[in-house]
Amino acid sequence: MGFGNLIHGQIVKGLLFLSIQVLYVYYMITAGIPAIKMLPTLGWLEQVETWNEEKMIYEYAAGHNSVLILLWGVVAISISFAFFFIWRAALKSAYKADLLHKEGSKVNRLKDDIHDLFDEKIHNLLLTLPVLGVLIFTVLPLVYMIAMAFTNYSKENDHLVLFDWVGFDNFTRVVNMQNSVGQAFWPVLGWTVIWAVLATALNFILGLSLAMLIGRKRTRLKSMWRVIFAFTIAVPQFVSLLIIRTMLQPQGAINMLLIHDLKWIAETDPLPFLTNPMWARFTVVIINLWVGIPYTLLQVTGILQNFPEEYTEAARIDGANSIVIFFKITLPYVLFIMSPYIITQFTGNINNFNVIYLLSGGGPPRPNSTAGYTDLLVTWLYKLTVDQQYYNIGAVIGIFTFVTLSIVALVTYRSSGSYKDEEGFQ
Repeated sequence: MGFGNLIHGQIVKGLLFLSIQVLYVYYMITAGIPAIKMLPTLGWLEQVETWNEEKMIYEYAAGHNSVLILLWGVVAISISFAFFFIWRAALKSAYKADLLHKEGSKVNRLKDDIHDLFDEKIHNLLLTLPVLGVLIFTVLPLVYMIAMAFTNYSKENDHLVLFDWVGFDNFTRVVNMQNSVGQAFWPVLGWTVIWAVLATALNFILGLSLAMLIGRKRTRLKSMWRVIFAFTIAVPQFVSLLIIRTMLQPQGAINMLLIHDLKWIAETDPLPFLTNPMWARFTVVIINLWVGIPYTLLQVTGILQNFPEEYTEAARIDGANSIVIFFKITLPYVLFIMSPYIITQFTGNINNFNVIYLLSGGGPPRPNSTAGYTDLLVTWLYKLTVDQQYYNIGAVIGIFTFVTLSIVALVTYRSSGSYKDEEGFQ
C-alpha cells in the first residue's frame, strides 16, 4: 500500500500509507488475529486457586476474561474496517496520480495536498475530529453493547467473568410475559410511552400558552415574567430535584405544612406523593412541567416575536376572530418551526433519566419485580446493569430503545412540514 504514490513522486503520502499498512499487519499478528480467534468461544479458562505451603497463602492463576475478549475482538474488527477504508483511499489516490501522470498533468505534492486541505477540502479537515469522536465514543460502544446482548453476561449462574454466546435468548426473555423480565418490561414500556407523550404534549401546550399570555399587548413587565420562569433553567436540575424530593417525603416540608400549619390533613395520613403508584406518576409529570416549560416558553417567545404580522392582518380583514387565527395561522406556524424541537423533546423524555431517578428513584417498587412504578426504560436499564449486574438484559433494552427512538424520530420528522417544505411556511 502506498507504492503507487511512491513511484509518482508522492513520497510522504506513499510512506504514510505504507506505515499504516505495516502497523496494521504488526497489530493483527501480535494482537488482532488472536483477539478475533477468541471471539467464537469468549474464553474457557477459569481462574485457578492453589495453596502455597511455603508462603502459607492462596495463589491465583489468572484465567480468561470474556469481557476483555469481547472488547478486544470488537476493537480488532473495527480496526480492520477502518484499514479497509484507508486501503480504498490509498488505491484511489494512486489511481488519480497515475491518471494525472498519463495526461501529462502535474501530480500533487505534499504542499499541494496541504493547500487543498485548507482550501477546497476544508470540510474534510473540520469533520475529521468530530467523525473520529463519534466513531470511537459512540459507534464502538454501541457495537460492543449490541454484541453483549447476544451473551449471558450477568450475575445469573455466575457469568460475570466467563460467559458464552446465547443467540437471541435474551431478546426472547425480554418480550416473553411468562418470565420475570418480560413481566417487568411491558409495563415499563407502556409507562415510558405514556410519560413521553404527556411530558412532551403538556410542556408544549403550557409553554405555548404562557408565551402567548406574556406576549399580549396588555401584559406589563414582560421581561420580568420571562426571567422568573427562566430561573428553573439557571438552577441545576440535580440540586432542584433533590430538594423537591426531600420536600415531598411523608415527613417533608409540604406534608408538614398541610398537617401542622394549615391542618388540612391528619398527621397519620400524609399525602403519598412518592409512595403511592398513581400519586408518584402524577407527581413526576407535574414536576417535569416545572422543569421543562421554561424551555418551550423561550423557544415560542422567539418565534412569536418574529411572526409575520401580514398573516394575521389578512385574516382579520377576511373576518377571522382570534380563535380562528390561532388555530389556522399561529399554531400551524409554530408547529412548522418547532417540529424538530418537539421530536427532540419526545426522544429526550423517553431517556429522561434525571427527573425520574433523582425525584422518585423509579419507585414505588413493584412486588416481585426489578422495576418500579415510575421507572422508564432508561432508569430500569441503569438498575439492571449497575445495581443488579444483568448486563445482557440491559443491552437488549438499550437496543430496543435505540431502534424504537430512531424509527419514531425519522418517520415523524420526514412526515412533518419542516421536512416536506424546507423553503418556508405556506
